[in-house]
Amino acid sequence: MSENVSDGIEITRVFDAPRALVYRAWTTPEHFAAWYGGAAEIPLDRISLDVRPGGAWSLVMLVPGHGEMPFGGVYKEVVEQERLVFTIKDASAPAGIEGDIVTVTFADHGDKTEMVFTQRGGNLTAEQYEQAKGGWAHFFDTLAGHLAER
Repeated sequence: MSENVSDGIEITRVFDAPRALVYRAWTTPEHFAAWYGGAAEIPLDRISLDVRPGGAWSLVMLVPGHGEMPFGGVYKEVVEQERLVFTIKDASAPAGIEGDIVTVTFADHGDKTEMVFTQRGGNLTAEQYEQAKGGWAHFFDTLAGHLAER
């Protein structure tokens, strides 16, 4: 289930995996690099996740035909296996902006995990949010496949 919003994105997904594993997929470089970016490669020497309030995260996606695409931000809130709040921006973001705020919550859904993802901030146009929403949906499809292999 997904919802369109003019100033951001909201996506709810249920994964056939325990909450601890879904959380680790967001917080360990090996897991995160395996699904973030979909088919794009994220070399492990180009990803850093300092998962604590105030800790920075960064990565570089290698996108065929587009070259390097760096992303990064800062963790604002970390509640183990329950909630992550962090900023996100790419290299095209204007200097001086913090980026959008991403909130990801994880909840038990029987023997599965419900994940609610939001990205808000109004830093992108409606068209850019629509493109980002499609990108995240693709990433989450890749995440579902990654979790199924575990």
